[in-house]
Amino acid sequence: MNAWPTRMAGGAKMPPDWRVLRRLLGARLVLPGDPDYPVERLGFNELYDDQKPAAIARSASAYEVQACLAVVRAHGLLIAARSGGHSYLGYSVPDAGLVIDLREMAGVEVLPDGTARVGAGARLIEVYAGLARAGRILPGGTCPTVGIGGLTLGGGIGVLARAYGLTCDRMAAARVVTADSRAVSATPDCEPDLYWALRGGGGGNTAVVTEFEFRTAAASDLTVFSLAFPAGSAVSVLGAWQEWFPAAPRELWASCQISGGSTPGCRVVGCWAGEPGGAGPLLDRLIAAAGAKPTSTVQVLGALDAMKWMGGCARDTIAQCHPTWEGGRLPRDSFVAVSRVLGPDPLDAAAVVELMRDRSGVDLLLDSLGGAVADLAPDATAYPHRSSLASAQIFASTSASGAPQAKASVDAVRDGLAALGARGAYVNYIDDSLPDWGHAYYGANLPRLKCVAQKYDPDGVFDFPQSVSRA
Repeated sequence: MNAWPTRMAGGAKMPPDWRVLRRLLGARLVLPGDPDYPVERLGFNELYDDQKPAAIARSASAYEVQACLAVVRAHGLLIAARSGGHSYLGYSVPDAGLVIDLREMAGVEVLPDGTARVGAGARLIEVYAGLARAGRILPGGTCPTVGIGGLTLGGGIGVLARAYGLTCDRMAAARVVTADSRAVSATPDCEPDLYWALRGGGGGNTAVVTEFEFRTAAASDLTVFSLAFPAGSAVSVLGAWQEWFPAAPRELWASCQISGGSTPGCRVVGCWAGEPGGAGPLLDRLIAAAGAKPTSTVQVLGALDAMKWMGGCARDTIAQCHPTWEGGRLPRDSFVAVSRVLGPDPLDAAAVVELMRDRSGVDLLLDSLGGAVADLAPDATAYPHRSSLASAQIFASTSASGAPQAKASVDAVRDGLAALGARGAYVNYIDDSLPDWGHAYYGANLPRLKCVAQKYDPDGVFDFPQSVSRA
């Protein structure tokens, strides 16, 4: 193990000597003025394109991450590890800071026992494709370009969560670089506090993960479905949905999605991980309870194709489904989004739908929890929302000029949901105006999480506006 120097006393803020990293990384250290800088500095959300990191270090090994931290940590710069770059607030591309980009570490290896070793820079479509070749699957999200690192560290809500748990629940080990440049493994028996914190404690806190080990499940065909209900039925559909899925087998996952407008629209999309014939009777039960006939799409697909379908990726081949550079830019989005996490009981459906009235362009996505998510105690991992009925994401695409109005609208829905009883929040939908965000994200786990952060990063090397140390 290398004995890298520790953080300089007094927090000196002289410029780093980028020549040290240039000698190690060569062209993979991208500085302002370099040809790749205009693209490499960008995150997923276009609203934060004005942020200009001091450097992007495309690191290909734990050793290179160690070197990055050793060179930079004494200089007062913000440091962020970037897996997929999907931070809702652009925290993975800190202005005038260092981005430790992990995309060079994106390998997926499946061992004979089904354990998967996954580089922290892998995107979800790469993870799902690599697992599919071995006949395996991992619960996770639907957006194909999201990084496995950020998803896992925040918990990992996804379409197989009720059947197989959160992504972080499947994490058997993580290889990390700590703030003082030590390379360590975090497992239940080795660095157990760090292992606990990495499962739901949020990206950007405590350490830089370079590789995960996951316990995967055997892949099988999945039934995916979309039920678009007629105008005026949102209240009855939401009320029925809240009673329907908790009583269903855990192989069922379903999202109730309400679109804002003068008459809010509603659809239910989801996935059934049981025997293919089992989905039909369950869907019929929901439709009968809702009292409204939807336009339906139901398909049985292989696991990889099902995940592509859920992500809106309808292309024929894995290669085409990969993110591609178009005009020098990765396809991205411009949006504001916030979240809430429900308690164990249903919300007043009419009141929820009323929150969406006359909010054109705003979507409320309620994603079912329970099942395997609830098998663990709230303090078993840093992710605390084990008894929650569902998570809620409030999302609005917008331009920079429209962002203040869109933000006000999504915040109003967020606060309205809190008044109805949904007071938690999901750290992967990070929100800079969320009241009491530390407790909303981490609940009663916050004090322990702060202690772990202090233990592994006493000097605040991994500081950012919503780091655990600031909660």
